[in-house]
Amino acid sequence: MPIKIPNDLPASKTLKDENIFIMNEHRASKQDIRPMDIIILNLMPNKTTTETQLLRLLSNSPLQVNITLMYTSSHTSKYTSSEYLFKYYKTFEQIKDKKFDGMIITGAPVELLEFEDVDYWKELTSIMDWSARNVYSTLHICWGAQAGLYHHFGIPKYSLPQKRFGVFSHTINKKNVDLLRGFDDIYFAPHSRHTTVKKSDIEKVPDLEILSESEEAGIYLVSTKNAHQIFVTGHPEYDTCTLKSEYDRDIQNNIPIDIPKHYFPDDDPTKLPTANWKSHANLLFLNWLNYYVYQETPFNLDTLNEDSKITS
Repeated sequence: MPIKIPNDLPASKTLKDENIFIMNEHRASKQDIRPMDIIILNLMPNKTTTETQLLRLLSNSPLQVNITLMYTSSHTSKYTSSEYLFKYYKTFEQIKDKKFDGMIITGAPVELLEFEDVDYWKELTSIMDWSARNVYSTLHICWGAQAGLYHHFGIPKYSLPQKRFGVFSHTINKKNVDLLRGFDDIYFAPHSRHTTVKKSDIEKVPDLEILSESEEAGIYLVSTKNAHQIFVTGHPEYDTCTLKSEYDRDIQNNIPIDIPKHYFPDDDPTKLPTANWKSHANLLFLNWLNYYVYQETPFNLDTLNEDSKITS
């Protein structure tokens, strides 16, 4: 898929080296089509890494997609310079009068905090409320999924006795769902989190349905019945060595951490891992873009909030 991003965005060189089709603004302007407008709210500390991971997955489609990057202005980043954010990112104030076909809300390393104790929680809830009126379908990832489920539906998160860390097998709960088209009966996905949501809490909400889960890792995919909100509790966007980097970081900082499960060959952290989740990750994003965004959004996004189905 031709994804349109700034030519000098650091992720651009990485993606070009991987032979991913990136379209510059000049070429995009000559195509007589309406591209999909996708906004990514990047809550992760290392913005460049997360940008690259998500843009790689959004590239696996014949659709043309305009990408807008957004950050929370109420939070001061320790790892990303204000110059970088000013150059490549937008604030909520800058985009709140616009409408988007799709949105991605990433995870964040704040899950051990109560939601209300996160310094940008008030801004995030405003963004999530805005998304229900101005975005056709929103994909929430990891902590972003827990935050969305809590804010929109009152579903709490629970601390785990130990970090859910590794690559786990998953099964499909509901057949004939567009988001799961082409999925194997058993597929794999990474998880890296200290908290979880409970199946019993989700089942109490009539508007929600559990699409997929893992016997070992718990709930994985949840959707509203109108598919305008998707919640993914794991990290399908992770690169092959992301879990290794997290493990090595904690070991170096003397933070107690178990070896990620089902990840290193022979559970030996001296051996390089191999990825067994990338085909599922690409298919998940492709299905979301095609069936829940491209096939459903109106040609004129200005009419978006006239569709009463967009809100839950």
